[in-house]
Amino acid sequence: MKAISAYSFCLILAICLAGCKKLVQVSPPTTSLTSGNVYTSNATAAAVLTGIYTNLSTQSLLSGSDITCLSLAGGLSADELTLYGGSSNANTVLTQFYLNNLTPGLSTSLGTGANVLWSGMYSQIYILNIALGELAVSNSLTPAVKQQLTGEAEFMRAFFYFYLVNLYGDVPLTTTSNYTVNAVLARSPQAAVYQQIITDLKDAQSLLTEGYVASDAMSATTERIRPNKWAADALLARVYLYTNDYKDAESEADSVIGQAALYGLDSLNGVFLENSREAIWQLQPVNTGWNTPDAEVFIIPSSGPTSNLPESGYPVYLSGQLLSSFEAGDLRRVNWVDSVSVANTLYYYPYKYKSATLNAPVTEYTMVFRLGEQFLIRAEARAQQNNISGAQADLDALRARAGLAGTTAGDVTSLMTAVEHERQVELFTEWGNRWLDLKRTGLLNNVMTNVAPAKGTTWNSDWQYYPIPLYDITQDPNLVQSPGY
Repeated sequence: MKAISAYSFCLILAICLAGCKKLVQVSPPTTSLTSGNVYTSNATAAAVLTGIYTNLSTQSLLSGSDITCLSLAGGLSADELTLYGGSSNANTVLTQFYLNNLTPGLSTSLGTGANVLWSGMYSQIYILNIALGELAVSNSLTPAVKQQLTGEAEFMRAFFYFYLVNLYGDVPLTTTSNYTVNAVLARSPQAAVYQQIITDLKDAQSLLTEGYVASDAMSATTERIRPNKWAADALLARVYLYTNDYKDAESEADSVIGQAALYGLDSLNGVFLENSREAIWQLQPVNTGWNTPDAEVFIIPSSGPTSNLPESGYPVYLSGQLLSSFEAGDLRRVNWVDSVSVANTLYYYPYKYKSATLNAPVTEYTMVFRLGEQFLIRAEARAQQNNISGAQADLDALRARAGLAGTTAGDVTSLMTAVEHERQVELFTEWGNRWLDLKRTGLLNNVMTNVAPAKGTTWNSDWQYYPIPLYDITQDPNLVQSPGY
């Protein structure tokens, strides 16, 4: 990924241009993306998937056009982040995420352009559907490369659909690149979308390598920047947890945790480093001079937070709700939170990623899946199956790393409360985990009713799902808007 050939770069550019149209706008394919020549070469076929990862890696939290902004958007939607200046912040979209009332007609990118979540993910799914169709009929690729790329494409389609179904509820389900079909899709029930996710991930499990491969989708590497079998297991464990299949959630998480030769809980300051032992899948930095987008936006300089134009500035800091959730002596509070004092006011910010200096050496990669979450998934799944000691052991593994004594929770009810707490302080500002957790556990209305007044708004339970862009609603006669918008 660090050295992409000119041909591959042009291919990736063509892919991105083909994918930037809204779901209902996709016209008959006219570029080489759908012609057989892309899938007659290992290098060009692998570049299609590399283009997906590159696209994710290039996005800024503030001006991105894809799911990678969810650490910011989800943190604002939930109770993790405070928007500097509140409702008067100059960034209209950040303000709407913060007040939990997005406008469907607004160009809801965090910067400019297409809807940052809905259209961004469907654009990538469109590319993946083309790739899967072409890979299925290609006879020119090395069999191992074809198998790996098919697994990666199915994994990534499941990845995007997981976030779509959790952010929007019922969503259109497409597994084809047929533009005439896609243009008139209605929302599919969440259960049907989850079933497709599970099907894709089971296929990916059987296709992906157990180790990690380089950009040619074949050579072994120590870089953990392409999904492998264990990444599919990790996402499947999460999906089973979200669908209340606790037995299978435990089994999948257990399979990942059991790979002791490859994975292990890292030190608190080692978790987010490149290729850390805890990393199951990471995104490699590709923006010249920078490590991670998270550090660029979250680390507040000595001058303090700002409410600048949409594509720059430091517009958020950690909320009082999150800060007060840490127990005394929790080393995550010491190592993963920092602060800056401006005019006698302390602003606390996420400090999981610590490199925010232009042209600093690359030492950190954006974490997508990590082992710590798998311990939390297994703890919750075990608690739900009344495996008290097993759930305690998983929670205590993370608590010990944080310098805390073992959990005192000794029954299912108290363990579920303990799991919710540990997820809050372990996974904060990572991929919207808190926002999704509040929804799936039924805690959202109670939490947001209390949090909303501090934000300057009144909570509406309809706002648990984001709105579909108005343009897509007007173009697709079978697509209906989310309730409350």
